[in-house]
Amino acid sequence: MTPAGHGGGPRRDRHPQPMPDADMQSAGFRQARLARKTALIEDYVELIDDLLNDGQEARQVDIAARLGVSQPTVAKMLVRLEADGLVTRRPYRGIFLTAAGRDMAALSRARHHTVERFLRALGVSEANARIDAEGMEHYVGAETLDAFRHALDAGLAAFMKTASTHRHD
Repeated sequence: MTPAGHGGGPRRDRHPQPMPDADMQSAGFRQARLARKTALIEDYVELIDDLLNDGQEARQVDIAARLGVSQPTVAKMLVRLEADGLVTRRPYRGIFLTAAGRDMAALSRARHHTVERFLRALGVSEANARIDAEGMEHYVGAETLDAFRHALDAGLAAFMKTASTHRHD
């Protein structure tokens, strides 16, 4: 095998554009690592807020069921969220968000809503847009979210519908 891992022969150029400079590339990787680090925290906080806003108690068992994880996993995360000042726990009364937790939930929900609306405007089904937005919301930067909002405000959904109609003609 060659050092590039291509098994010999001439290397085909699969990257028509030159690589970004090291600073730009490392900034992208740093942003992705930070998003991975905060995504789980944001998911928990947003879910707790959703449960509370739905008139339910935010209980460990409900969080585990909705996230598809074990109760011990939830218990560990709740310790971390409490230490980070995002939640408070009261015995026999469930989990509550602090002001910082409510702020984080609101920002995460707004990002999710924007990404989901953008995907729907592109013609993605409601179910897939909801699922995909759940992962993407954590990785989309502020500039990209602003561009999504601008495209939506400028009529992206109508444009895509017209473009789709013309494509099938």
